[in-house]
Amino acid sequence: MPTAQPPVPATPGDPPPATPSSTPTTSSPDPRTPYAVHIEGITKRFPGVVANKDITFAVRRGHIHALCGENGAGKSTLMKILYGVQRPDEGTITVDGQQITLKSPSDAITHGIGMVFQHFMLADNLTVLENVVLGAEKLHGIGEAARTRIREISGEYGLDIDPDEMTSRLGVGARQRVEILKVLYRGARILILDEPTAVLVPQEVSELFANLKKLTAQGLTIIFISHKLDEVLSVADAITVIRRGTTVASVDPRETTARGLAELMVGSALPTPDTEESTVTDTPLLTLNDLVLDGSGARPLLDHIDLTIHSGEVVGIAGVEGNGQAELVEAVMGMVTLSAGSIRLKDQDITGWGVRSIREAGVGYIPEDRHRHGLLLDAPLWENRILGHQTQQPNVKGLLIDSRGAQASTQEIVAAYDVRTPSIHVTAGSLSGGNQQKLIVGREMAHDPVVLLAAHPTRGVDVGAQASIWGHLKDARREGLGVLLISADLDELIGLSDTIYVLLRGRLTGPFDPDTVTAQELGAAMTGATSKTGDER
Repeated sequence: MPTAQPPVPATPGDPPPATPSSTPTTSSPDPRTPYAVHIEGITKRFPGVVANKDITFAVRRGHIHALCGENGAGKSTLMKILYGVQRPDEGTITVDGQQITLKSPSDAITHGIGMVFQHFMLADNLTVLENVVLGAEKLHGIGEAARTRIREISGEYGLDIDPDEMTSRLGVGARQRVEILKVLYRGARILILDEPTAVLVPQEVSELFANLKKLTAQGLTIIFISHKLDEVLSVADAITVIRRGTTVASVDPRETTARGLAELMVGSALPTPDTEESTVTDTPLLTLNDLVLDGSGARPLLDHIDLTIHSGEVVGIAGVEGNGQAELVEAVMGMVTLSAGSIRLKDQDITGWGVRSIREAGVGYIPEDRHRHGLLLDAPLWENRILGHQTQQPNVKGLLIDSRGAQASTQEIVAAYDVRTPSIHVTAGSLSGGNQQKLIVGREMAHDPVVLLAAHPTRGVDVGAQASIWGHLKDARREGLGVLLISADLDELIGLSDTIYVLLRGRLTGPFDPDTVTAQELGAAMTGATSKTGDER
């Protein structure tokens, strides 16, 4: 284990001392605290692009240091270098005062560095315990000792994880907690969290931030990557901004604003999701009548859902993860078989139709998890453009795939949605998360859907990409598109929606008026608190 060296001298502009807290409020780093991580002069080149160029990044021990930048700015590459996934072409990495060379993630783990990726690396066919101990069997075995340690960590940091639960049954929020538990189980002292709040509702974000403060109060160090600038300002002790692969600023969160950070990141002010005027018509596009989807327990996953989306209307759905949002989308898409009820698309009863027929009828789909349901990561962009639309123009000619047509269309999507890529022939897995998301949104919108099912359409994207996606949704809404919008971002729901419902234990509560409802009122409804604004349906 490396031995800590004398503190690195304070640099000009370092914030004043921090006091550990159990609440998610911004503290101030102590300039006398030594660096846990000091990256200097890091450069990483890929064919056709320089991902990192002479980056300097220093994180003091026991603090939360946020790393901000646009999608494609180089954040993920830098963190993969720190985690040993990739090796830099130039530069040095110093951990706890010792210069090190990281050739693999196992090297990083040896030096106490753990990373929770934005897209989880869990095996659905294993239990939580099996996922956690996989590759770390020597620590506590694979039996009761491991189970006991998992429960200790889970309880200590409020992760609320059952080691014997099947991973396939966990929602996205619970999967994230398992990933955090994995790195803590391996003894990580430096945690890299890539977009950790992207899948969380406000109450869960507060719990996560409180847990992070507990970790740092015990001397652990957190590197926090996020596009949610208000969250960065509330939790970070220090912030570094990179733009186009280069460090542009290191700032004290007490001395900046979300607008200021946005300008550093993209050179423009923060976008807003606000919709200027109503475009709702009387024409129903999607009608859900008394939908019931039974689950393995006593309570249905969907419990008598009635909902209508009209032309030009965005209907927002809020809810804590696991209350039926994913099942609602899957039911409309024909991915699950309903126990009761009917679904109409315009004048057609599409109940029981298969996914292909529903897509061909005009239902677009932005999935909750782009890696599991939206992309083939090892396939080039133009093949991903075909995905889900392989029977439709311009992807086919007769019975055969039209590669030229698909490639030309992909070029149009890349240009229209500002997908930052050196070529449409690179794999989808080589893009940043935000650029992957823009490709998916562009693919679905390219087929002029009648109704769009948008599950977390701006999850994990930067402020610039977020504004672009909002703009395309608003434009399509004005042209008559009906949108079912599911989002954990309550400001996004309130800004984009014409009406909002809350899903709680499989039942709809509402409607809520976006012009009058607050995020706090929606949060209360999401947790089952009585609200005078909406009624249970």
